[in-house]
Amino acid sequence: MNSYLQEKQEDFIKGIEFFKKETHALRVGRANPEVLDMVQVDAYGVRNQITGLASISVADARSLLVTPWDKSVLKDIEKAIVEANLGLGVVNDGEKLRLTVPMMTEENRKAMVKKLNEMMEDARINIRKIRDEVKTAIEAADKNKDISEDDKFRFIKELEEEVTAKNEEIKTLRDKKEVEIMTI
Repeated sequence: MNSYLQEKQEDFIKGIEFFKKETHALRVGRANPEVLDMVQVDAYGVRNQITGLASISVADARSLLVTPWDKSVLKDIEKAIVEANLGLGVVNDGEKLRLTVPMMTEENRKAMVKKLNEMMEDARINIRKIRDEVKTAIEAADKNKDISEDDKFRFIKELEEEVTAKNEEIKTLRDKKEVEIMTI
C-alpha cells in the first residue's frame, strides 16, 4: 500500500465505523439499547449521553427499561427520549422509564430501508471525498516530480481498488441490516 493511501487509511476506517454505528441504532422492531446511544440529555446544566445518567436494560423482546442513577433527572431523560423522535412509547412510573418498541408495519420497514439507503449513500460520499483527497495528493506529487508517472498510475489503481473494497464493505453491512429490518 502506498504512503498516500496509508495516510488516509484511518479516515476510511472511521467512515465505515460511523456507518456501522449509525445503522446499529436503527429501530428494527425488537428492543435494542443501542437505539438510545445518540440521545443527549440536558441535565445538571450540560448535555450528557443517556448512558452516563442511567442504566438501560432489555426487559423483554419489545421493551427497554431506563433506570436513572439520580431520580431527579428522570423527567429530563424522558423529555430527551421523546424529543429524539425514535418512535418509542415512553411510560414514566416515577422510578424508571419503560420504553415500548411498537410492532413495525410493512410501511415502517420500507421507510427504515429507505433511511438505511440514505445512510449508505452518505457513507459512500464520505469515502469518495477521502478518495479525492488521496488522488489530489498523488497528482500533486507527480506534478512536483516527487513520484514517477508509472508510480502515479499504480498508486491511483491501488486507491481505486481500496475504494471499491470499502464500498463493497458498506454494501455488505447495508444488505445485512436490510435483512434484519425486513425480518418479522
